[in-house]
Amino acid sequence: MSSGHRGGEIEPSLPMEVFLFPGPPNMSSKSSYELVQNFLTVRSNRRTFLRASAIGAAAVGAVGCKKAAGSTAGAMTSAMNTSSHDMSGMEGMHGSAITPAAATTPAMSARAAADAMDAMHEKGMKAFPAKTAGKGNVILHPRIENGVKVFELTTKKVQWETAPGQTAEAWTYNGIVPGPQIRVREGDRVRIHVQNDLPESTAIHFHGLEVPNAQDGMPFVTQPPIKPGASFTYEFDVPNAGSHMYHAHHNSTKQVSLGLLGAFIVEPKDTSNEPHVDIDYVMILNDGLNGYTLNGKGFPATEPIVCKRGQTIRIRYMNEGMMIHPMHLHGIHQTVIAKDGWPVPHPWKCDTINIAPGERWDTIIKANNPGTWAFHCHILPHAESEHGMFGMVTALIVT
Repeated sequence: MSSGHRGGEIEPSLPMEVFLFPGPPNMSSKSSYELVQNFLTVRSNRRTFLRASAIGAAAVGAVGCKKAAGSTAGAMTSAMNTSSHDMSGMEGMHGSAITPAAATTPAMSARAAADAMDAMHEKGMKAFPAKTAGKGNVILHPRIENGVKVFELTTKKVQWETAPGQTAEAWTYNGIVPGPQIRVREGDRVRIHVQNDLPESTAIHFHGLEVPNAQDGMPFVTQPPIKPGASFTYEFDVPNAGSHMYHAHHNSTKQVSLGLLGAFIVEPKDTSNEPHVDIDYVMILNDGLNGYTLNGKGFPATEPIVCKRGQTIRIRYMNEGMMIHPMHLHGIHQTVIAKDGWPVPHPWKCDTINIAPGERWDTIIKANNPGTWAFHCHILPHAESEHGMFGMVTALIVT
C-alpha cells in the first residue's frame, strides 16, 4: 500500500476501503474491480495524489462513523449507507479529475447522521409524558381502630413498566413502585401490618424516624426477619416531623433496588412555621436494577409537575438509590428549607441540589417564570444519551 516515486511523480495508493471490505454496501463487485484498475493505472502529480488521499481518508472515516452509528435507529444506518459509502464519484478520478460528488460526501454524511440523531431526541420529547401501566407513590389512607391509624402493606413481585415498552420484575409494597405514600401527623399512634409474599425474608426500616428500638426494623438486631408467607406488625407513636422514608433492610441492596421503598411524611403538630404551599410534591430517586427512575418511572414516562404562575411548590427529594443525584431545575431557583426532615437554620438558594443516598432535602419553588422547564439529574449519563433524554428527567410546567 506504500506510494513509490518515479520521475518526480507519486504513485497513488489504493484507498483503504478496498482492503477493509470487499465492497461498500452500495457498490457491486464490478465497480470495486474498476476502482482498483483505475488506481493501478492512474499517474498524477503531488497535488492530485494529496487530494485523492484526502478522499480515501474521508471514506475510511465514514466507515468508522457507520460503525459508531450502528447502534442507533435504522434511519441513521440507512443514511450512512447511502451517503457515506457512495463511491460512484471515485470512478471519475483519471488524471487530475475529482468529481464534486466525492468531495461533498463527508458533509452529506454528517448531516444525515445529525438529522437521524435529532429525530430520536425529538421523538422522545414529543412522547413526554408517555403513558405506562401502574403509578407509584400514591397516598395510602389508613383505617382507624380505637384511635390508632392502621396501614396494611403486602410485599409481592409484579411486572412493572418503567418506560414505554420497558417492563421488568419489581419487588413492591402493595404492587406499586414506589410503595404507597404514608402521611401522618406528629404524635399519631400508628400500626403498620406487613404481610410478606416474597420468596425471601424481609423487614421494614423507618428511615429518619426516631422510633423505639424494637420498631427499627433491623433483622437479628431488633427483630427476626419476616419469613416468606409470614407477617409482622410495627406499632409506635410517630416522633419527629419531616420528610422520611421506609424501605427494606434485609438483603437491601437487592430489595430496595427492585422497589421495596416508599415515603413516610410526618406533618408537625405546630404548623405555624410551615411554609404555605400550593403543591406538596414527593420525588423519590432510585438507580437500581430497574434503571434511573423518578417515582418509579424513567423519561418519557416520568410525571411533569404542572402549576400556575405565582403558585408555590414544595419538593421533597428522597434518594433511595446507591448514587448521588444533583437535581437541576432550569429557569427558576429553589430555596432549601430542610435536610433529612429538620429545618435548616438559614435557608439558601440554588438551582442544583445534590442528594446523596439516604438523604432527604426539602426545597421551595416560586413558579414566577412561565414555560416548560427541564428538571433532571445533572450527572448527564443518568439523563441523556445520543438517543435522547431518558431516566431521571421530568419538567416543571408553569402555565
